Amino acid sequence: MDRQVSVPSSLPPEVSFVIPVMNEEESIEELLQGILSECSTRLAAFEVVFVDDGSTDGTWERIRSAADDYQGVVRGIRLRRNMGKAQALSAGFKEVRGSLVITMDGDLQDDPREIPRMLDKAEEGYDLVVGWKKTRHDPKSKLVSSKIFNWLANKASGLSLHDHNCGFKCYTRSLLEELRLYGDMHRMVPSLASAQGFSIAEVPVRHHARKFGESKYGFGRSVRSFIDLWTVMFLRHFRDRPGHFIGPMAFVMLAAGVLMLAFGLYRDLTTGQGRVFLTVGPMAVIVGLTLFNTSLMAEMMVYDQFSKDWKPPISDRAGGLSGYELARPAFGSHVASESESENENENESERVKG
Repeated sequence: MDRQVSVPSSLPPEVSFVIPVMNEEESIEELLQGILSECSTRLAAFEVVFVDDGSTDGTWERIRSAADDYQGVVRGIRLRRNMGKAQALSAGFKEVRGSLVITMDGDLQDDPREIPRMLDKAEEGYDLVVGWKKTRHDPKSKLVSSKIFNWLANKASGLSLHDHNCGFKCYTRSLLEELRLYGDMHRMVPSLASAQGFSIAEVPVRHHARKFGESKYGFGRSVRSFIDLWTVMFLRHFRDRPGHFIGPMAFVMLAAGVLMLAFGLYRDLTTGQGRVFLTVGPMAVIVGLTLFNTSLMAEMMVYDQFSKDWKPPISDRAGGLSGYELARPAFGSHVASESESENENENESERVKG
Protein backbone atom coordinates (compact mmCIF):
# COMPACT_ATOMS: atom_id res chain seq x y z
CA MET A 1 0.00 0.00 0.00
CA ASP A 2 1.16 3.49 -0.90
CA ARG A 3 0.85 5.55 2.27
CA GLN A 4 0.35 5.29 5.97
CA VAL A 5 -2.65 6.82 7.72
CA SER A 6 -2.92 6.88 11.49
CA VAL A 7 -5.62 8.12 13.82
CA PRO A 8 -4.86 9.07 17.44
CA SER A 9 -6.32 6.42 19.70
CA SER A 10 -7.82 9.11 21.94
CA LEU A 11 -9.84 10.56 19.05
CA PRO A 12 -13.10 8.65 18.41
CA PRO A 13 -14.03 8.13 14.75
CA GLU A 14 -16.60 10.46 13.25
CA VAL A 15 -17.57 7.95 10.57
CA SER A 16 -17.28 4.17 10.53
CA PHE A 17 -17.34 1.96 7.45
CA VAL A 18 -18.69 -1.58 7.58
CA ILE A 19 -17.80 -3.68 4.55
CA PRO A 20 -18.96 -7.33 4.46
CA VAL A 21 -16.87 -9.41 2.07
CA MET A 22 -16.80 -12.99 0.87
CA ASN A 23 -14.09 -14.17 -1.52
CA GLU A 24 -13.13 -10.64 -2.56
CA GLU A 25 -9.35 -10.78 -2.10
CA GLU A 26 -8.62 -8.84 -5.33
CA SER A 27 -10.87 -5.94 -4.29
CA ILE A 28 -9.73 -5.23 -0.72
CA GLU A 29 -6.73 -3.00 -1.46
CA GLU A 30 -8.34 -0.96 -4.25
CA LEU A 31 -11.51 -0.34 -2.25
CA LEU A 32 -9.55 0.66 0.84
CA GLN A 33 -7.40 3.10 -1.12
CA GLY A 34 -10.54 4.72 -2.53
CA ILE A 35 -12.03 5.17 0.95
CA LEU A 36 -8.79 6.57 2.36
CA SER A 37 -8.49 9.01 -0.53
CA GLU A 38 -11.97 10.43 0.06
CA CYS A 39 -11.88 10.54 3.86
CA SER A 40 -8.32 11.54 4.75
CA THR A 41 -8.85 15.23 3.92
CA ARG A 42 -12.49 15.51 5.02
CA LEU A 43 -12.60 13.66 8.35
CA ALA A 44 -10.44 14.10 11.42
CA ALA A 45 -10.98 10.47 12.39
CA PHE A 46 -12.62 7.48 10.73
CA GLU A 47 -12.41 3.69 10.76
CA VAL A 48 -12.91 0.89 8.28
CA VAL A 49 -14.17 -2.48 9.51
CA PHE A 50 -14.05 -5.42 7.11
CA VAL A 51 -16.24 -8.42 7.97
CA ASP A 52 -15.03 -11.65 6.38
CA ASP A 53 -18.17 -13.74 5.94
CA GLY A 54 -16.58 -17.16 5.60
CA SER A 55 -14.22 -16.55 2.67
CA THR A 56 -12.35 -19.51 1.25
CA ASP A 57 -9.68 -17.56 -0.65
CA GLY A 58 -7.06 -15.09 0.58
CA THR A 59 -9.52 -12.40 1.66
CA TRP A 60 -8.72 -12.68 5.37
CA GLU A 61 -4.97 -12.45 4.75
CA ARG A 62 -5.52 -9.23 2.79
CA ILE A 63 -7.63 -7.80 5.62
CA ARG A 64 -5.00 -8.67 8.24
CA SER A 65 -2.31 -7.08 6.10
CA ALA A 66 -4.35 -3.88 5.72
CA ALA A 67 -4.99 -3.80 9.49
CA ASP A 68 -1.22 -4.02 10.11
CA ASP A 69 -0.43 -1.29 7.58
CA TYR A 70 -3.17 1.08 8.78
CA GLN A 71 -3.29 0.53 12.52
CA GLY A 72 -5.96 2.61 14.19
CA VAL A 73 -7.90 2.94 10.92
CA VAL A 74 -8.51 -0.56 9.54
CA ARG A 75 -9.89 -3.44 11.54
CA GLY A 76 -11.22 -6.83 10.55
CA ILE A 77 -13.44 -9.51 12.03
CA ARG A 78 -13.77 -13.02 10.67
CA LEU A 79 -16.92 -15.10 11.03
CA ARG A 80 -16.45 -18.82 11.64
CA ARG A 81 -18.53 -19.69 8.57
CA ASN A 82 -20.64 -18.01 5.93
CA MET A 83 -23.57 -16.51 7.84
CA GLY A 84 -25.09 -14.24 5.20
CA LYS A 85 -24.93 -10.52 4.61
CA ALA A 86 -27.43 -9.55 7.32
CA GLN A 87 -25.46 -11.32 10.04
CA ALA A 88 -22.17 -9.94 8.69
CA LEU A 89 -23.54 -6.41 8.84
CA SER A 90 -24.86 -6.96 12.37
CA ALA A 91 -21.44 -8.21 13.47
CA GLY A 92 -19.81 -5.11 12.00
CA PHE A 93 -22.36 -2.77 13.59
CA LYS A 94 -21.45 -4.14 17.01
CA GLU A 95 -17.79 -3.27 16.44
CA VAL A 96 -17.97 0.30 15.11
CA ARG A 97 -17.76 3.48 17.16
CA GLY A 98 -18.69 6.29 14.76
CA SER A 99 -21.81 8.43 15.08
CA LEU A 100 -22.40 7.79 11.36
CA VAL A 101 -21.93 4.36 9.78
CA ILE A 102 -21.55 3.79 6.04
CA THR A 103 -21.97 0.35 4.49
CA MET A 104 -20.50 -0.57 1.13
CA ASP A 105 -20.25 -3.78 -0.87
CA GLY A 106 -16.76 -5.20 -1.22
CA ASP A 107 -16.92 -5.96 -4.94
CA LEU A 108 -15.92 -2.43 -6.15
CA GLN A 109 -19.36 -1.81 -7.65
CA ASP A 110 -19.92 0.98 -5.11
CA ASP A 111 -17.81 4.08 -5.87
CA PRO A 112 -15.94 5.62 -2.88
CA ARG A 113 -16.12 9.01 -4.63
CA GLU A 114 -19.79 9.13 -3.63
CA ILE A 115 -18.93 9.12 0.09
CA PRO A 116 -18.94 12.95 0.44
CA ARG A 117 -22.43 13.15 -1.08
CA MET A 118 -23.72 10.51 1.31
CA LEU A 119 -22.25 12.37 4.28
CA ASP A 120 -23.61 15.74 3.10
CA LYS A 121 -27.11 14.27 2.88
CA ALA A 122 -26.83 12.64 6.30
CA GLU A 123 -25.73 15.97 7.80
CA GLU A 124 -29.06 17.45 6.67
CA GLY A 125 -30.62 15.43 9.49
CA TYR A 126 -31.68 12.15 7.88
CA ASP A 127 -31.43 8.93 9.86
CA LEU A 128 -30.84 6.78 6.78
CA VAL A 129 -29.39 7.73 3.40
CA VAL A 130 -29.92 5.12 0.70
CA GLY A 131 -27.90 4.96 -2.49
CA TRP A 132 -29.72 4.78 -5.79
CA LYS A 133 -27.84 2.96 -8.53
CA LYS A 134 -29.43 5.07 -11.25
CA THR A 135 -27.40 3.49 -14.05
CA ARG A 136 -26.82 -0.15 -13.16
CA HIS A 137 -24.28 -2.53 -14.64
CA ASP A 138 -25.90 -5.86 -13.79
CA PRO A 139 -27.34 -8.80 -15.77
CA LYS A 140 -30.81 -8.22 -17.26
CA SER A 141 -32.36 -10.90 -15.08
CA LYS A 142 -31.19 -9.06 -11.97
CA LEU A 143 -32.44 -5.72 -13.31
CA VAL A 144 -35.93 -7.08 -13.97
CA SER A 145 -36.27 -8.81 -10.60
CA SER A 146 -34.89 -5.70 -8.87
CA LYS A 147 -37.55 -3.47 -10.46
CA ILE A 148 -40.32 -5.83 -9.40
CA PHE A 149 -38.92 -6.09 -5.88
CA ASN A 150 -38.56 -2.31 -5.46
CA TRP A 151 -42.09 -1.72 -6.70
CA LEU A 152 -43.50 -4.25 -4.23
CA ALA A 153 -41.29 -2.91 -1.43
CA ASN A 154 -42.62 0.60 -1.99
CA LYS A 155 -46.19 -0.68 -1.87
CA ALA A 156 -45.52 -2.67 1.28
CA SER A 157 -43.67 0.08 3.15
CA GLY A 158 -45.36 3.24 1.87
CA LEU A 159 -41.98 4.58 0.71
CA SER A 160 -41.01 5.92 -2.70
CA LEU A 161 -37.47 4.69 -3.30
CA HIS A 162 -35.81 3.52 -6.48
CA ASP A 163 -33.40 1.05 -4.88
CA HIS A 164 -34.22 -0.52 -1.50
CA ASN A 165 -31.44 -3.07 -1.74
CA CYS A 166 -28.48 -0.86 -2.57
CA GLY A 167 -25.60 -1.83 -0.28
CA PHE A 168 -24.33 1.77 -0.20
CA LYS A 169 -26.09 3.30 2.82
CA CYS A 170 -25.38 5.74 5.64
CA TYR A 171 -26.90 5.13 9.09
CA THR A 172 -27.08 7.21 12.23
CA ARG A 173 -26.18 5.62 15.54
CA SER A 174 -29.76 6.02 16.83
CA LEU A 175 -31.09 3.98 13.91
CA LEU A 176 -28.56 1.18 14.41
CA GLU A 177 -29.58 0.89 18.06
CA GLU A 178 -33.15 0.11 16.95
CA LEU A 179 -32.34 -2.02 13.89
CA ARG A 180 -32.50 -5.83 14.13
CA LEU A 181 -31.12 -7.67 11.11
CA TYR A 182 -31.55 -11.41 10.68
CA GLY A 183 -32.06 -13.85 7.85
CA ASP A 184 -31.97 -11.78 4.65
CA MET A 185 -33.55 -8.67 6.13
CA HIS A 186 -30.66 -6.43 5.05
CA ARG A 187 -32.67 -5.94 1.85
CA MET A 188 -35.52 -4.51 3.89
CA VAL A 189 -33.57 -1.92 5.90
CA PRO A 190 -35.47 1.11 4.48
CA SER A 191 -38.82 -0.56 5.17
CA LEU A 192 -37.81 -1.53 8.70
CA ALA A 193 -36.50 1.99 9.38
CA SER A 194 -39.68 3.55 8.01
CA ALA A 195 -41.83 1.33 10.22
CA GLN A 196 -39.94 2.73 13.24
CA GLY A 197 -40.50 6.33 12.10
CA PHE A 198 -36.93 7.18 11.04
CA SER A 199 -36.35 9.73 8.28
CA ILE A 200 -35.02 8.41 4.97
CA ALA A 201 -33.41 10.08 1.95
CA GLU A 202 -32.13 8.76 -1.36
CA VAL A 203 -29.02 9.84 -3.25
CA PRO A 204 -28.12 8.80 -6.83
CA VAL A 205 -24.72 7.07 -6.87
CA ARG A 206 -22.43 5.76 -9.56
CA HIS A 207 -22.42 2.03 -10.08
CA HIS A 208 -19.69 -0.04 -11.71
CA ALA A 209 -19.63 -3.45 -13.31
CA ARG A 210 -18.09 -6.19 -11.22
CA LYS A 211 -14.34 -6.16 -11.73
CA PHE A 212 -13.30 -9.35 -9.94
CA GLY A 213 -14.93 -12.56 -8.78
CA GLU A 214 -18.47 -13.78 -9.35
CA SER A 215 -21.86 -12.39 -8.38
CA LYS A 216 -23.62 -13.97 -5.39
CA TYR A 217 -27.01 -13.31 -7.01
CA GLY A 218 -29.26 -16.23 -7.86
CA PHE A 219 -32.90 -17.23 -8.36
CA GLY A 220 -33.24 -18.39 -4.76
CA ARG A 221 -32.34 -14.91 -3.59
CA SER A 222 -35.28 -13.43 -5.53
CA VAL A 223 -37.70 -15.89 -3.93
CA ARG A 224 -36.40 -15.09 -0.44
CA SER A 225 -36.74 -11.37 -1.14
CA PHE A 226 -40.46 -11.68 -1.84
CA ILE A 227 -40.93 -13.76 1.32
CA ASP A 228 -39.15 -11.03 3.27
CA LEU A 229 -41.60 -8.49 1.83
CA TRP A 230 -44.48 -10.40 3.38
CA THR A 231 -42.62 -10.51 6.70
CA VAL A 232 -42.07 -6.74 6.65
CA MET A 233 -45.73 -6.10 5.85
CA PHE A 234 -46.71 -8.19 8.87
CA LEU A 235 -44.16 -6.48 11.13
CA ARG A 236 -45.22 -3.03 9.94
CA HIS A 237 -48.93 -3.52 10.66
CA PHE A 238 -49.15 -6.26 13.29
CA ARG A 239 -45.84 -6.36 15.15
CA ASP A 240 -47.35 -5.04 18.39
CA ARG A 241 -50.87 -6.43 17.81
CA PRO A 242 -50.73 -9.94 16.32
CA GLY A 243 -54.22 -10.64 17.57
CA HIS A 244 -55.57 -8.24 14.95
CA PHE A 245 -54.08 -10.50 12.27
CA ILE A 246 -54.98 -13.90 13.72
CA GLY A 247 -58.27 -12.91 15.38
CA PRO A 248 -60.32 -12.32 12.20
CA MET A 249 -59.27 -15.71 10.83
CA ALA A 250 -60.31 -17.34 14.10
CA PHE A 251 -63.69 -15.60 14.00
CA VAL A 252 -64.32 -16.67 10.39
CA MET A 253 -63.45 -20.30 11.14
CA LEU A 254 -65.62 -20.36 14.27
CA ALA A 255 -68.58 -18.79 12.47
CA ALA A 256 -68.22 -21.15 9.51
CA GLY A 257 -68.01 -24.18 11.82
CA VAL A 258 -71.12 -23.21 13.77
CA LEU A 259 -73.08 -22.54 10.57
CA MET A 260 -72.03 -25.90 9.08
CA LEU A 261 -73.03 -27.70 12.27
CA ALA A 262 -76.42 -26.03 12.30
CA PHE A 263 -77.00 -26.74 8.61
CA GLY A 264 -75.76 -30.30 8.98
CA LEU A 265 -78.18 -30.97 11.85
CA TYR A 266 -81.05 -29.54 9.84
CA ARG A 267 -80.17 -31.63 6.78
CA ASP A 268 -79.67 -34.75 8.88
CA LEU A 269 -83.05 -34.37 10.59
CA THR A 270 -84.96 -33.57 7.40
CA THR A 271 -83.27 -35.58 4.67
CA GLY A 272 -80.63 -37.67 6.45
CA GLN A 273 -77.87 -36.20 4.23
CA GLY A 274 -76.03 -33.84 6.58
CA ARG A 275 -73.10 -36.06 7.55
CA VAL A 276 -70.53 -34.10 5.53
CA PHE A 277 -71.39 -30.83 7.30
CA LEU A 278 -71.53 -32.59 10.67
CA THR A 279 -67.99 -33.85 10.01
CA VAL A 280 -66.44 -30.68 8.64
CA GLY A 281 -68.24 -28.30 11.04
CA PRO A 282 -66.59 -29.54 14.26
CA MET A 283 -63.18 -29.47 12.55
CA ALA A 284 -63.70 -25.82 11.59
CA VAL A 285 -64.74 -25.02 15.17
CA ILE A 286 -61.58 -26.68 16.53
CA VAL A 287 -59.40 -24.77 14.07
CA GLY A 288 -61.13 -21.52 15.02
CA LEU A 289 -60.64 -22.13 18.74
CA THR A 290 -56.98 -23.03 18.12
CA LEU A 291 -56.42 -19.79 16.18
CA PHE A 292 -58.21 -17.82 18.89
CA ASN A 293 -55.98 -19.30 21.61
CA THR A 294 -52.92 -18.69 19.43
CA SER A 295 -53.83 -15.02 19.08
CA LEU A 296 -54.19 -14.70 22.85
CA MET A 297 -50.80 -16.34 23.42
CA ALA A 298 -49.21 -14.05 20.81
CA GLU A 299 -50.72 -11.00 22.51
CA MET A 300 -49.38 -12.15 25.89
CA MET A 301 -45.89 -12.65 24.42
CA VAL A 302 -45.95 -9.18 22.88
CA TYR A 303 -47.19 -7.65 26.13
CA ASP A 304 -44.42 -9.37 28.09
CA GLN A 305 -41.75 -8.25 25.61
CA PHE A 306 -42.97 -4.66 25.41
CA SER A 307 -43.33 -4.33 29.17
CA LYS A 308 -39.66 -5.32 29.59
CA ASP A 309 -37.80 -4.11 26.51
CA TRP A 310 -39.94 -1.48 24.83
CA LYS A 311 -38.44 1.95 24.36
CA PRO A 312 -40.53 4.90 23.16
CA PRO A 313 -39.51 6.07 19.66
CA ILE A 314 -38.32 9.50 20.78
CA SER A 315 -36.46 11.43 18.06
CA ASP A 316 -35.72 14.65 19.97
CA ARG A 317 -36.26 16.43 23.28
CA ALA A 318 -36.89 20.00 24.37
CA GLY A 319 -36.52 21.49 27.83
CA GLY A 320 -34.25 20.55 30.72
CA LEU A 321 -34.81 18.28 33.69
CA SER A 322 -34.39 20.91 36.42
CA GLY A 323 -37.48 22.92 37.40
CA TYR A 324 -38.16 26.34 38.88
CA GLU A 325 -40.73 27.93 41.18
CA LEU A 326 -43.28 30.22 39.58
CA ALA A 327 -43.42 33.71 41.02
CA ARG A 328 -46.48 34.34 43.17
CA PRO A 329 -49.06 36.68 41.61
CA ALA A 330 -49.43 40.20 43.03
CA PHE A 331 -52.70 39.57 44.86
CA GLY A 332 -51.23 36.41 46.38
CA SER A 333 -48.24 38.32 47.63
CA HIS A 334 -50.57 40.98 49.08
CA VAL A 335 -52.70 38.40 50.86
CA ALA A 336 -49.62 36.67 52.14
CA SER A 337 -48.22 39.95 53.41
CA GLU A 338 -51.44 40.76 55.26
CA SER A 339 -51.54 37.28 56.77
CA GLU A 340 -47.93 37.57 57.86
CA SER A 341 -48.54 40.99 59.44
CA GLU A 342 -51.54 39.62 61.39
CA ASN A 343 -49.40 36.77 62.70
CA GLU A 344 -46.71 39.23 63.69
CA ASN A 345 -49.29 41.38 65.57
CA GLU A 346 -50.62 38.33 67.42
CA ASN A 347 -47.11 37.28 68.39
CA GLU A 348 -46.35 40.81 69.55
CA SER A 349 -49.51 40.95 71.71
CA GLU A 350 -48.71 37.58 73.26
CA ARG A 351 -45.18 38.80 74.01
CA VAL A 352 -46.56 41.93 75.71
CA LYS A 353 -48.99 39.87 77.77
CA GLY A 354 -46.19 37.55 78.77
